[in-house]
Amino acid sequence: MVDQIRQSSTLLIDDIGTLVAVPAGPLAGQRMRELPVIRDAALLVKDGRIAWFGPAADTPAVGDCRRLSAEGGCLIPGLIDPHTHIPFVGERSGEFERRIAGESYLSIMRSGGGIRVTTQAVRQASEAELVEENLPRLARMLAFGVTTVECKSGYGLTPEHELKQLRAIRELDRRQPIELVATYLGAHALPAEFEGRGDEFIESVASEELLSRIAREGLARFCDVFCDRGAFSVEQARRVLERAVKAGLKVRLHADELAQIGATRLAGELKAVSADHLEMIDDAGIAALRAAGTIAVVLPGTSFFLGIEHCDARRLIQAGLPVALSTDCNPGSSMIESLPLIMNIACCQMRMLPSEVLSAVTANAAAALELHDRLGAIAEGFDADLALLDAPTLPEWFYTPGRQRVRTVIKCGRIAYERAPEGSVRRGAPQRRTRRPRHPERSEGSPGER
Repeated sequence: MVDQIRQSSTLLIDDIGTLVAVPAGPLAGQRMRELPVIRDAALLVKDGRIAWFGPAADTPAVGDCRRLSAEGGCLIPGLIDPHTHIPFVGERSGEFERRIAGESYLSIMRSGGGIRVTTQAVRQASEAELVEENLPRLARMLAFGVTTVECKSGYGLTPEHELKQLRAIRELDRRQPIELVATYLGAHALPAEFEGRGDEFIESVASEELLSRIAREGLARFCDVFCDRGAFSVEQARRVLERAVKAGLKVRLHADELAQIGATRLAGELKAVSADHLEMIDDAGIAALRAAGTIAVVLPGTSFFLGIEHCDARRLIQAGLPVALSTDCNPGSSMIESLPLIMNIACCQMRMLPSEVLSAVTANAAAALELHDRLGAIAEGFDADLALLDAPTLPEWFYTPGRQRVRTVIKCGRIAYERAPEGSVRRGAPQRRTRRPRHPERSEGSPGER
């Protein structure tokens, strides 16, 4: 439970060179770049929440309290990674080398590679093995400044193994500081045993009984479908997601990555919380997302990893869509754990400004998970999820890709990670927690497969 891990005391962070006071999301258009900046700032945390922030000269009297010097560094909200395929096991480095050498993903798939390799590994792994293999991965993400991560099932591809992945996410959430948000992605790809029987597979992994169980047991908050060429059709995705909504799950959608088949229009029709990928989005899709208030989640790591064209994020921003960014961390098409690397790619290859990128991995990423009422912003009353950089300004951080610039990470007012001055790593003690339900009311063979 988040409330159980809050630090029940007062923390004053001072000597802040630059405080980037990201407002609550979602942010669209000019608002993504026009972030308030306070120089020579301070920030006060009480009981795990932001109580005050502003110029250091105006710091209120607080008496005895814990104090953390920013040493002239930049303070930002904790980063949020709103689209990953964690937890998984195994690796596919051999396929990576074969693709670089020129072999097609389809050829690799037909020879027994691709997503089916990961599916086999996940099916063979126990829940405990899934947890143990992914704890170090999340620890590395924490060191990059990440305080919240969305995690998907989607490698089990049977009810039994999909539920195992979701239970592993719940246990991972309990055993380390990063807050995890679970998504059910049973309709991720067609397994070998259902070759040519896509509709039958949908009935297997998206029955009303299974979706109701997932919602009832609090195993996931969202339901997602990979709706694209070579994956699942618009009608198949609609069938799954309408059932999910009836069961009490919210809608997310893999859309318009490989081909334009109307997936983003479906996302708009169903008022999806997010539509993710969007490399092939058209004007009708943009209009549908804007009308529905759907967050556009862009995944440049996939394009970088596969050597394909990036989504035109500038077009989405200019159209007035709130844009989020994520790693898409997965073993097939984006084996990238570093959200700061994704942020640098967005700047250097997609021409997003540093302030736009920060908005995309804080305020808008929180909105993509419907957590923007308490996360992703520097705002009074919000959870004190913060990342302290050794760079004095945001542009200087982005100017030095590849360097570890995150010095301290705070989750709910508690130091969860701290980089030692000599370069060794000091971490806060692992925090076990039981989460409260949040908002309880609420081509096969293609390169896009994970």
